[in-house]
Amino acid sequence: MPTLLVTGANRGIGLELCKQCLIEDWTIHACCRAPKKAKELSALAKEHKDKLTVHKLDVQHIEQLEALQKELKNTPIDILFNNAGVHAKGASTFGDCDDDAWQEAVEVNLLAPMKMMEYFVDNVAKSEMKVIANLSSKMGSITDNSSGGSYAYRATKAALNAVTVSAAQDLKHRDIIVMILHPGWVRTDMGGPHGELSVEQSVSMLLKLIGNSDMSHSGKFLDIDGTEIPW
Repeated sequence: MPTLLVTGANRGIGLELCKQCLIEDWTIHACCRAPKKAKELSALAKEHKDKLTVHKLDVQHIEQLEALQKELKNTPIDILFNNAGVHAKGASTFGDCDDDAWQEAVEVNLLAPMKMMEYFVDNVAKSEMKVIANLSSKMGSITDNSSGGSYAYRATKAALNAVTVSAAQDLKHRDIIVMILHPGWVRTDMGGPHGELSVEQSVSMLLKLIGNSDMSHSGKFLDIDGTEIPW
């Protein structure tokens, strides 16, 4: 069965991804900053100890990335799912953008997925599916921006899109599919209570989209229904 490596697995989309992949008997490496505080994820790991392993990983700490790379050195990874992200509310409003909030957004939303791709590309290349999925957002679309605001979040997601397109080109010769995915407007801590989709619906659609993907989807900015989003 396939193997999944996912960041930000303690809640929301990351946690639900673990739940749905466990139903399909996947092997899962779930990463989060504070495993001891991730009660629901820890309970899942206890229940599925042969299938789900929880790893301590703060994507801002390079030494933790290096340790995880060594631990998973010979492990084929069918899907590397870069899910961890921050909204950076402190860098959302014109005239009131905090430098620290900007820095955190750049490190978590942009640099961390780039480093994850670089550190685990060989693992992905060893697998059958060979998929890297970077969770972006329609808010990273410059064309779609009709409301302004959310400066750091929009900017870092747009930059992530650019990085992902470059990776899709650079990894084409290794037959690795590098996807840019918008999960829809989801009812999570980040998406808020008024989202159009439950987290269960979003993850189900994301997994279907990934499962049906091929090289023609690599480097494309895809909505939850598989349609392309304008840059």
